[in-house]
Amino acid sequence: MTTSFGLTLPLLAQVPAAPAADPGHTAWMLTATALVLFMTLPGLALFYGGLVRSRNVLSVLMQCFAIACLMSLLWALAGYSLAFKGSGAWIGDLSAFGLKGIGPDSVVGDPPKVIPEAVFLMFQMTFAVITPALILGAFVERMKFSAVLVFSAVWLMIVYVPATHLVWGGGWMMGDGVIDLAGGIVVHTTAGVSALVLAAVLGPRTGFPRHLHPPHNPGMVMAGAAMLWVGWFGFNAGSQLAANGNAGMTMLATHLSAATASLAWALVERLKTGKAGLVGIVTGMVAGLATITPASGNVGPCGAVVIGALAGVVCYFMCGCVKQVLKIDDSLDVFAVHGVGGILGTLLVAFLGAEGVLGGLGINADSPGAQLWIQLKSVGVVAVWSALATGAIALILKATTGLRVSAEDEEQGLDQTAHGESAYSLES
Repeated sequence: MTTSFGLTLPLLAQVPAAPAADPGHTAWMLTATALVLFMTLPGLALFYGGLVRSRNVLSVLMQCFAIACLMSLLWALAGYSLAFKGSGAWIGDLSAFGLKGIGPDSVVGDPPKVIPEAVFLMFQMTFAVITPALILGAFVERMKFSAVLVFSAVWLMIVYVPATHLVWGGGWMMGDGVIDLAGGIVVHTTAGVSALVLAAVLGPRTGFPRHLHPPHNPGMVMAGAAMLWVGWFGFNAGSQLAANGNAGMTMLATHLSAATASLAWALVERLKTGKAGLVGIVTGMVAGLATITPASGNVGPCGAVVIGALAGVVCYFMCGCVKQVLKIDDSLDVFAVHGVGGILGTLLVAFLGAEGVLGGLGINADSPGAQLWIQLKSVGVVAVWSALATGAIALILKATTGLRVSAEDEEQGLDQTAHGESAYSLES
């Protein structure tokens, strides 16, 4: 560039313009973000709330709501920075502590898939909200509210944030080429394994396993599950970070897996018990969604149907295995549905995602065997870390502030003893 005085300013000519956020992609990501938050509030809250006894339904709703608030603040303060900033192999850095440097003009992505960083941050925040909320299904009806909040806060920073960096934030698993589009490892493996360990440390509900109480409101369970199904489109298709054909195919795979798993679960339940129940068919749907989550960007529609069928059968039998064989009161089957489902889908993508296999769209490694090894390593590391860290957090809380409510409070119900409210009133 030459001025009117004849001076040459090459620097000005060489500075590239900052990429602008694409309006179409941004609009889709705003929608996807709202859909994922809709999964927790109200989806997961109603799904879990309907599964417990009527005396504990408000405690579950309260826990979901409070976790959403607390995790949002922690994610903004340090979680996002540690997960997505820096180049460490295991953890990021605090360069964006308190969202430093993130403004209206900050963007992420390469053209043409450019979106505002605030939208990406918020999208990832909804994942940080729902993951610890999933774990509460393992300890409903018997854990102190204060312990729920402390455990969730520490767990987010020690387990979830490192897993996110490892798989999505530039850590060594991402560098190795692990496939986990929307959280088979980051969300479902961490939550499922942690739920199993926490339930073991906490101990079973009174009367387990001989006197298990049925869900107090199956209709509420179905309503919450339906919200989860809808919200999951934002969870999976939104993880493509663009409004394009890949997002469309991801949405299709997600839906087909959920539908197939629902029917597979209902069929197995019908053959085993003589009846197919509403709670069963919607739980099968959740299993299908959890299992397709890591693979939804790589498998075709036929592969999604296979994954859904396997999810419905495998997760059904794992529910009984956890309670009857392991004797662990994972109350709402978090490990059997989310943990086993997420791990199963993470491993199956190595085969069903291979190009040409039932419409597979391609994998990162040169062969299914090589991809399977990457998947196994990643699942193993995250699962072991989740188990060890969760066990340590739970044992420390148990020895200090305490984890569990008294037997009297458990019998009376947490709605009254912890929150002083009742979900249902008999007054006219």
